Amino acid sequence: MRPENATALVTGASKGIGAAIARALAADGWRVAVNYRGDEAGAKATVEAIEAAGGVAQAFQADVSTENGLLKDVEAALGPVLALVNNAGVARDGLALQLSDDDWDTVIATNLSPAFRLTRDALRPMIKARYGRVVNIASVVGPRANVGQSNYAAAKAGLIGMTKTIAAEVARRGVTVNAVAPGFIATDMTAELATDEIVKAIPARRQGTPEEVAAAVRFLASDDAGYVTGTTLYVDGGMSA
Repeated sequence: MRPENATALVTGASKGIGAAIARALAADGWRVAVNYRGDEAGAKATVEAIEAAGGVAQAFQADVSTENGLLKDVEAALGPVLALVNNAGVARDGLALQLSDDDWDTVIATNLSPAFRLTRDALRPMIKARYGRVVNIASVVGPRANVGQSNYAAAKAGLIGMTKTIAAEVARRGVTVNAVAPGFIATDMTAELATDEIVKAIPARRQGTPEEVAAAVRFLASDDAGYVTGTTLYVDGGMSA
């Protein structure tokens, strides 16, 4: 069972999917650390929404691609981080022939490498507590080709592979490691895309919502998911079918 005063850290939680995840975990009784890089107003709004609903939350500014003290700051302020949701991400799209080294490096350094470092550092207190939940926000693009996103696809496929491997390493210690792979979700990142055309290729014939992704994360972070580890839960309206 989850220890009292356990904290969930959600990276990139100032808006969209991250904010929805933070609210969902708070509703499930977690103390929530709302990480953001630059959107302070969005992070504060997320915290305020959680507090208005009776939850406990605090905003933490950090660029996860370079920051290495975030976990310690959260633990000092809220308590042990026993749930980690690696959600922070960016996109730098372009065909492989045109993709610059900087575009490649930025996506890998934001979407993949911080998830490994934060997971590695969070595992020790989780193992000590004999309880932990790591959820990596991947993408249907990881195992499914999407023209113009070789860097993004590589990062998300890497998250899925990392999830499986680390899950196997810590499964005996009461720690689960899973991934959630959203499809076409209505967020700022997808707002400028040709929605009508993309939706035609989705079996459900609609975009998903951040709250639907958050519901999947909430389950994987719960006590009910204690025997679920090393898996990827697709929230994509059937795109991966």
